[in-house]
Amino acid sequence: MPRVPRRVVTGHNAQGKSVFISDGPTPHVFQRSPGSAIVMELWETNSTPADNRGNADAIARGFRLPPPKNGSVFRIIEYPPDSARLKALAEELAAPDDGSGRVAAAKTTGARHLGFHKTSSVDYAIVLSGEIHALMDEGEVLLKAGDVLIQRGTNHAWSNRTEEPCYVAFVLIDADPV
Repeated sequence: MPRVPRRVVTGHNAQGKSVFISDGPTPHVFQRSPGSAIVMELWETNSTPADNRGNADAIARGFRLPPPKNGSVFRIIEYPPDSARLKALAEELAAPDDGSGRVAAAKTTGARHLGFHKTSSVDYAIVLSGEIHALMDEGEVLLKAGDVLIQRGTNHAWSNRTEEPCYVAFVLIDADPV
């Protein structure tokens, strides 16, 4: 069971005063299949600059990998050990595309890990706990809790070679494709 983060969201009341509009575990948790990564969506913007009007839940939608055009998405992902995740990825890639963009992105010719994918975004990745290898087409680096990676629209994968889950916070910002 993932450690679902508490999400506290602020907004404005009818008098324009600042208020808390929600406080609790994020209700937007996605897992494509048992053993695959668990994505916990926290917030999304649909434009730059962002629109702070209204108090609706900005992430109330189905799962999608990239951020919206001209927008951003904030999420935390639990990466299970590759010993479980690679089997789940193989099954997902054999299944029909779910429309999220993940299956199409992962079918990269010559990829050395089943999790390789690419999005047209700038991604700020912050390792919260555990450790994970960031893989590029050429090279890899081990990231541990507190480390930050700036992923700039590159083909990449995440490999958890331990037997403990790794939690990574991501902010994805729409970018022009490379």
